[in-house]
Amino acid sequence: MQRTFQVLRVDETSKGQFEFRIEQKSLQDLPEGNTLIRVEYSSLNYKDALSATGNRGITRAYPHIPGIDAAGKIEESDSKYFNPGDQVIVTGFDLGMNTWGGYSEYIRVPDKWVLPLPKGLTPRKAMELGTAGLTAGLSVLELLKNGIKSKDKILLTGATGGVGIISLSVLSQIGCRVTAVTGKKDYHELLRKMGASEILSRHQLQEKNQKALLKGEYAGAVDVAGGSTLAAVLKRMRYKGIVTCCGMVDSSKLETTIYPFILRGVRLIGIDSAECDLKLKKEVWNKFAANWKFDFLPECLTECTLEEVPHYIEKMLRGETIGRVVVKTAR
Repeated sequence: MQRTFQVLRVDETSKGQFEFRIEQKSLQDLPEGNTLIRVEYSSLNYKDALSATGNRGITRAYPHIPGIDAAGKIEESDSKYFNPGDQVIVTGFDLGMNTWGGYSEYIRVPDKWVLPLPKGLTPRKAMELGTAGLTAGLSVLELLKNGIKSKDKILLTGATGGVGIISLSVLSQIGCRVTAVTGKKDYHELLRKMGASEILSRHQLQEKNQKALLKGEYAGAVDVAGGSTLAAVLKRMRYKGIVTCCGMVDSSKLETTIYPFILRGVRLIGIDSAECDLKLKKEVWNKFAANWKFDFLPECLTECTLEEVPHYIEKMLRGETIGRVVVKTAR
């Protein structure tokens, strides 16, 4: 008897709209790859929301099965690195963008995309973090490698999102004094509980000031927004400040001057969690398993089924999600 399983499929209609459906698939439908994984959990990231709603810069062709994250167990593999029963993580590369993604009970991928699940993490815990956690971890690593120390003041944008919440927690554990930027007035107390020393509104950050530089208060920053938000962040860095950039929630464009760079020696570092090598990904996952342990507050974490993913995609695109959404794929 042919084994069947559930997937969440996105179809493009003749009118250019995008519709979701739960569909039954068999193992024969999976793409080529030397490693078959039974997925227990995935997660919802902003890139997933864009992929599932027709962003051609992420996903070129439909029908499509999204999900850039997956955690579960190896069922079959001819890889010398893995055996059936091994618990593993897959994030990034082309998973869920132009190949079959993690919103499926099974995936088949190349072993070069796969990492062993570190001791200290479960598949569920790994997907509480997912690509957002990996991105946050890479951002924090860059700050630390470039001289950020305990007690330094750090500016953090998009503080109630997945990358923001996780970055805030890790940075506060390290001992940094984090100023969290958010447009959501109702979540100031939540951010303080997660470790924020100070909170700024987006309006306060982007005060109308034509000066090329403002008071240099911050040793570093994690920016998820791009656009005018990132431009405002750069103005506020102190001498030799470090800014990581990993998103474009505000805009993909950046209009700024060169003054932060040539007068204060500010360094702007791009963060890519999809194509970075497995060694670096493994370093971050091991830190989450050992050094950067934390639990999300209930308000920052939601679990949903494959059937519920479209609802949370809509909420995410409206800016209404807080923290992380974990997707339970296994029945």
